[in-house]
Amino acid sequence: MTWSPAHPETVFTYGAPQLKFGPGAADEIGHDLAAMGASRVLVVTDAGVAATGWPDRVAVGIRASGLEAVVQASAHVEPTDASLLAAIGQARDAGPFDAFVAVGGGSSIDTAKAVDLVLTDDGQLLDYVNAPIGAGRAPSRPLAPLVAVPTTTGTGAESTTICVLDVLDLKVKTGISHVRLRPVLAVVDPRLTQSQPAGVTASAGMDILCHALESWTARPYTSYERKQPGERVPYCGSNPISDLWAERSMSLLAKAFRTAVRDGSDEGARGEMALAATFAGLGFGNAGVHVPHANAYPIAGRVRDFRPDGYSPDEAMVPHGMAVALTAPEAFRWTFEADPDRHLAAARLLDPGRGDRWASAPRDVLPGVLVDLMRDIGMPNGLQAVGYGEGDVDDLVEGALAQQRLLATSPREVGADDLAAIMSRSMQLWE
Repeated sequence: MTWSPAHPETVFTYGAPQLKFGPGAADEIGHDLAAMGASRVLVVTDAGVAATGWPDRVAVGIRASGLEAVVQASAHVEPTDASLLAAIGQARDAGPFDAFVAVGGGSSIDTAKAVDLVLTDDGQLLDYVNAPIGAGRAPSRPLAPLVAVPTTTGTGAESTTICVLDVLDLKVKTGISHVRLRPVLAVVDPRLTQSQPAGVTASAGMDILCHALESWTARPYTSYERKQPGERVPYCGSNPISDLWAERSMSLLAKAFRTAVRDGSDEGARGEMALAATFAGLGFGNAGVHVPHANAYPIAGRVRDFRPDGYSPDEAMVPHGMAVALTAPEAFRWTFEADPDRHLAAARLLDPGRGDRWASAPRDVLPGVLVDLMRDIGMPNGLQAVGYGEGDVDDLVEGALAQQRLLATSPREVGADDLAAIMSRSMQLWE
């Protein structure tokens, strides 16, 4: 489709945290916080990550630099409004703090973002949640410094301006989005991912892949109407800088993804997955994501009894990366006509050996690459495999349509019928 704005946008924006990458980087956080002028720091993590010892090790390093550090395992895997309110309450009781450190996956980082936001800006959580679910309020002042230390290779939360949560009463996944939520420093130490189970590596890796692919195929920034300075948002559409990060991320995934799932002790593959996650985050955190991520919110938010490998057997969930992946093949089949060359280029980046196997049906090439990968790394075979059926399509579409911030970045205008067709075709992805 060709966008024809009356006054095309000529400006794109780009933002990123400071980055420290490599084995040993997590041991230097105390020095970095001291340089920021911090004195009392809250380390936010979850119980599973706390058990690895890494949050306490980070806290010891912070104290060695003369700062006070308090560790709270207050994050909930796949945060909810209730879990965030509980974490905010715990932090308020233990405070005040003038800096925050998140050690964990996207759940811990997003929890720390919410704690920092509410304690610094003094609002209520739902004040900041994206409309129409919340009021979409912007923070009125800069937040306290947040250092993000990812222990999973996937979410890109260390680079982004987004905090994702489930609103339990509405059974919908939504988020908070503002540039002030972006961490000031991302510390990516591949050693922290060594204990990541294969199932978590697979799900988180699909999140990386879809971050890169959705950024790469997002509606171009030049296709929007020109904005005034005060109207600019973090997701501005695909642009030359985000394209570079997405392209490099996909190339790394092609080499490392299957190996990292098969052999978690492979330090080379772990390091390349960590780089791929960082690069994808630097890309999509500015260009944006679209249809697969919009679909993922209700898929995760309306889960019934599915319990994925590698996660707690006591809690039903569809992990975020898995939820994104389940409709990705059909979503990219649908977006193909917006830019066929770009979709085929992505397929070549992700699977250089595939060649022109489907030269007679180019629309099927990228979906085929994705399905082959999902099968190889043990992803569920479509929405039916996680407990959904055709009778759930209307409900899932309703949840996806609530994610207009994401759907606005789609390279094609997307409506309820389009989403319903994608959901239906995603019930079973391969024979």
